[in-house]
Amino acid sequence: MQPRRCCLLLHLHLLLYLLLLSGTQADLEGTFTIRLLQTSIFQNTSFVDTEGLGLLEDIELGSLDKHTWTIRFYQPWVRPALPRGDWDTIENMIKIYLQKFNHLINKGAMQKDVPYPFVAQCMAGCEVYPNRTSRAFAYVGYNGQDFLSFNMDNATWLLSQDTNLSQYVQAVLQNYTAFSELVEVLFNDTCVDDIEMLLHYGKAALERQEPPVATVFARMPKPDQLLLVCRVTGFYPRPISVAWLQDGQEVLPGPALNTSAILPNADLTYQLRSILAVAPHDGHSYACRVRHRSLGTRSLLIPWGNSEEVVLIAGLGAGLLAAVALAVISALWVWRHRKHQQMEESESRNSILSKEA
Repeated sequence: MQPRRCCLLLHLHLLLYLLLLSGTQADLEGTFTIRLLQTSIFQNTSFVDTEGLGLLEDIELGSLDKHTWTIRFYQPWVRPALPRGDWDTIENMIKIYLQKFNHLINKGAMQKDVPYPFVAQCMAGCEVYPNRTSRAFAYVGYNGQDFLSFNMDNATWLLSQDTNLSQYVQAVLQNYTAFSELVEVLFNDTCVDDIEMLLHYGKAALERQEPPVATVFARMPKPDQLLLVCRVTGFYPRPISVAWLQDGQEVLPGPALNTSAILPNADLTYQLRSILAVAPHDGHSYACRVRHRSLGTRSLLIPWGNSEEVVLIAGLGAGLLAAVALAVISALWVWRHRKHQQMEESESRNSILSKEA
């Protein structure tokens, strides 16, 4: 076997072992996405800073120590999925792969006068569906932009941007026909048939559910605009539906409705905000509706209190206080008036008695 072909097979075996870190289990329902991420920052021809991450859905399985190129496990159930000897083999193959990868990229950069520093990124993986079919994908990025993608149907590399550099990299990869053919087989077949072990071990983590907590409040940036804010947080898994209801009818997407992206919390849950712009005192009722897997068929419905009612309640409170104050003042005045009359009557009686004496 030729040295180049041998190295390619080692690279593919590396990917095979990495894919063994995640998969699909027959008793788990739904679609699962496996992603292997690599980011390499080429500072110059002699220094490359590489980071790697393995994800099953949004669960971080492990990462690559950029100093030693060894695997760091993030979940306690990842390591038991494979024997110790397999992990040693994986780490050795990672080192071989990264050495060859860095050499190939630096060689192309020097030939095409690519300025340093630059960033190369790779993402590969697949989606596995409930019927055990799958969709595989592989992408290469350059300086944060899409660069190349791999077409699994015909085992060809496609340009995401048409430049001299992308054409050169495409030609280099396309000449590695054994690599392209084996990648196609690896992702299309192995993703379904050979990677079920980790889902078996991580079943509890994949089935974890945390219900959302929602609150509604308002801001008034302008006198003629009221912003109703629905904050939803603490939920897992990530998919969620948040909508505003006006008089019981869902508000359709438009310029008045602005919903943020779903953002992570530090406790491995998620949050988002949905903001609806309305006119103050428009006479409509509003409520935020939240649907999530953890709630089953139920929904959270958080109404926004009518501002006129709030003003009315506040007005009644102020009026009541004023009435109480007026009553106290009146009672005090009556008491003092009666006290004064009693004193005058007492002085008058004393004066009459003294005259008679």
